Amino acid sequence: MLGKLELLNAIAGTNRGLLATETQKQAILANIAQLEDRNPTPRPLEAAALLDGDWRLLYTTSRGILGINQFPLIKLGQVYQCIRVKEARLYNIAEVAGVPWAEGIVSVSARFKPVSERRVDVTFERSVLGLQRFIGYQSPSAFIQQMEAGQKFAAIDFTINRDQSGWLDSTYLDENLRVGRGNEGSVFVLTK
Repeated sequence: MLGKLELLNAIAGTNRGLLATETQKQAILANIAQLEDRNPTPRPLEAAALLDGDWRLLYTTSRGILGINQFPLIKLGQVYQCIRVKEARLYNIAEVAGVPWAEGIVSVSARFKPVSERRVDVTFERSVLGLQRFIGYQSPSAFIQQMEAGQKFAAIDFTINRDQSGWLDSTYLDENLRVGRGNEGSVFVLTK
């Protein structure tokens, strides 16, 4: 699909948005809007087989995610949003690198509830921040299995008690590309 290729070319070299100039950001947002107009899956929440899985972030405008790179000695690595449709759960996992042997992860798990054919309300429940080697981190799917089994980690591992919630729209979905828009005005482009 031409719009998809144009978007992927526009985000190439932006390091998930970290290196995007204002001009590039505007062009990328225009490409996203054009692609959303051609969405082959207008009701993504009914397409569980497409939606389910481990999605890797290609581009975002999220200050929360991109801000991880602003901490001294920390460099943002791969970022994943892992959706488990059957369990109505999602996991956001950001891998971070720092000084040698100090690779870490920042993760949040949440429950979601469909409220329309493309929007889910998200309630955050648990956060884990720690060094990959101390928690035995190997991959997003293995880490999620450990979390789902209720494992406590040798990390900052806490339940999010206050009512921290938001929403997420899936505005484009095909076999290997998903575009989402969040309640804080952020845009996410992810690949499977």
